[in-house]
Amino acid sequence: MGNGQPYLLPLLEPCDIGKKCLVLDLDETLVHSSFKAVPNADFVIPIEIDNQLHNVYVLKRPGVDTFMQQMGQQFEIVVFTASLSKYADPVLDMLDKYKVVKHRLFREACLHHKGNYVKDLNLLGRDIKDIIILDNSPVSYIFHPSNAIPISSWFNDPNDTELLDLIPFLEDLKTVVDVTTVLSQEAL
Repeated sequence: MGNGQPYLLPLLEPCDIGKKCLVLDLDETLVHSSFKAVPNADFVIPIEIDNQLHNVYVLKRPGVDTFMQQMGQQFEIVVFTASLSKYADPVLDMLDKYKVVKHRLFREACLHHKGNYVKDLNLLGRDIKDIIILDNSPVSYIFHPSNAIPISSWFNDPNDTELLDLIPFLEDLKTVVDVTTVLSQEAL
């Protein structure tokens, strides 16, 4: 990165050469988590905070399994979250049942910018024209709006179809030479 700092991701694996990098946010994009008991939680993760065990109740966004399975075959999948690894790692262990997430990046990989956690895609070590970020928080991709596909925040709507609706668009996007040319148009 010019200043001797290594990139956040290792070199591309041979099986991912030629694939776009799809960066997925975790909370309110793929799942919603709560410390309050949720009767229909998809899984419950025990997290230790200040030497006390707390249960985190996790709901999966509708279509997330199909989305992950299909996108995992076509993209290099990176989950980039502003959450702490002690929470996000066990959630991803449960969520990534098809083992498609190649890399996991947590809060310490974010930049602290004006009081917010920002995901700087330049630090990934991938060509910026090949990176797509799917995130419910526009501040997360404030440095790279033309790499972003905004998605609405999801909490518990069982009728939500946004992930499944995005599959055909992402499948088209994977063939584009420079994703920013398409995504900057989308924002207009």
